[in-house]
Amino acid sequence: MNQGFLEFWRIGKSYGSAEIVRDFNLKVAEGEFVSIIGHSGCGKSTVLSMVAGLVPKSSGGMILAGREVDGPGPDRGMVFQSPNLLPWLSALDNVLLGVDQVFPGKSKAERRDIARRHLDLVGLGDAIAKRPAELSAGMRQRVGLARAFALDPKVLLLDEPFGMLDSLTRFELQDVLLELWARDRKTAIMVTHDVDEALYVSDRVVMMTNGPAATVGQIMDVTLPRPRRRPGILDHAHYLPLRERMIGFLGDEAHDPEPEGEKEPSEDVEPVPLPAPGGT
Repeated sequence: MNQGFLEFWRIGKSYGSAEIVRDFNLKVAEGEFVSIIGHSGCGKSTVLSMVAGLVPKSSGGMILAGREVDGPGPDRGMVFQSPNLLPWLSALDNVLLGVDQVFPGKSKAERRDIARRHLDLVGLGDAIAKRPAELSAGMRQRVGLARAFALDPKVLLLDEPFGMLDSLTRFELQDVLLELWARDRKTAIMVTHDVDEALYVSDRVVMMTNGPAATVGQIMDVTLPRPRRRPGILDHAHYLPLRERMIGFLGDEAHDPEPEGEKEPSEDVEPVPLPAPGGT
């Protein structure tokens, strides 16, 4: 596994005198699912927008598969909190918009097959002709997931993709996301404010300090087995200790970062002493 498939080196973002993110350091392995979590306003979505190429960085560098990230590109697929579908197009045509641009060398029939197949994978095979107004919020976000995966990107970027959904729909789409991801294990980074969601989907969780000048506070390995199913994961011996560690960081340590000059770039943290599976 390429441990430095996606690398962030001292990434920073400022708007005038306002420093939003400072010295964000992270290495993401190929095929790894990483979540970034932190309080509102800590800059986690800003980090995602910088790697997507939607927001220019102020300092530092990003490398993806050996090449510097500079501006948007089809090697990064983005899923937003709102799916941003064109209302006059069908679900199929909304997915085709990106597929047509990324795969111009394929025939029209091949491109339609790609779009149709990914809508089938997210459970919308019977709704491909429907327009966004005819779809529920959860169904529209399924179209957004299908659109991102259909582009076959090197990295999947998800910015609180289920934040606007009710709990039951959010749980359903978390499972849809994991099923899609498991097919070819796309490298994925997801921004979320939900500690349970981060634990359920991730291999590692990056916890950011509060702003201004937010940075990586801790990086935690998620020692839960895959494939994951919600009842089994909630009952796993590691689940509550991991959850408590995240809540403890967000409750205390995120507000009290180490003094300037004493903090080293964070790659790993000491493991949490966890009970053996099945222990009490």
